[in-house]
Amino acid sequence: MIFENLPTTPRSEELIDKAFSRAARAGNAKSGLEAQQSMLTIAVNILSDNLQNVVTAWPDFDTVDPFYYELADAVVSVDEVRMSLSEIQWASRQIRKIGSEYQPKLRKTDPDLAKKHRKQAFARMADIVEEVEDDLLRVGAARDDLKGIPDIRPDEPAIVVAGYPNVGKSSFVNMVTRASNEIAEYPFTTRGVQIGHFERDRVRYQIIDTPGLLDRPEEDRNNIERQAVSALEHLADAVLFVVDPSGNCGYPLNVQLELRDAVKERFEGRDIPVLTIANKSDQSTDVEADAYMSVTKNDGVDAVLDMAVTAVGFEPDLPTRGDNE
Repeated sequence: MIFENLPTTPRSEELIDKAFSRAARAGNAKSGLEAQQSMLTIAVNILSDNLQNVVTAWPDFDTVDPFYYELADAVVSVDEVRMSLSEIQWASRQIRKIGSEYQPKLRKTDPDLAKKHRKQAFARMADIVEEVEDDLLRVGAARDDLKGIPDIRPDEPAIVVAGYPNVGKSSFVNMVTRASNEIAEYPFTTRGVQIGHFERDRVRYQIIDTPGLLDRPEEDRNNIERQAVSALEHLADAVLFVVDPSGNCGYPLNVQLELRDAVKERFEGRDIPVLTIANKSDQSTDVEADAYMSVTKNDGVDAVLDMAVTAVGFEPDLPTRGDNE
């Protein structure tokens, strides 16, 4: 996952302490002008390199998959992170400029004056780092938040399972993925998102249950949740909307179908097929649906999965004979 390996972002105070303490050790190992020159070089390198490393560790949001872009923007403001990264890069370059400005002043002069110039350079560099303290904190907080995004792969076909709570969504995902499912936590949901995998004809499919997002009407979602649903529009290749015609889930069938129609309207706008799946068919089949199943009786489950695979219509890029010639 693109945000999983982002390094910890240093705070301005610890970065300054690190740079100046290492510079002091280097200066103690030498004497005269050489000591002052060495101290300046080390401080510049540590400060500038560490700041630049913060910037380069982040992916280019212009090339990030739309799913991850919108998901990231739902958790943190991408524009604010970009702005802070730009400020941090500016600080890295300014520190290099200060180093280039002061190094000539430390040559061919007396040691006391050289020490005075070096201290001036240190003070200016510290001011620069402190100037981007809020930006470092913002980027650090964004990194911590984004590490919680689950590992969903936009390059693999994905089936999103929707429907009201207690209709059997999680049981269905558990059954078809068996031991391969995993639980991940979205920063903007109150419950874990269940992500499972299964294979058909050597193609791996992701199947995703999103409690807290697609289990209630649009007007009941907050802004972050709405944007997360928008991200799912970029990810989903097919949607299974599970209904309980018996109403034993606690929601009347007409209310379930209203939510189904809203989900259908949203996803079909991107030509994503939405299939109505009636669960608990051993209790009731009193609804028009694309398929009927009973997860508890293991009846019709494989047929639903086959229907979902057909709806996805994924055709892998298989190597041809000419590719190896």
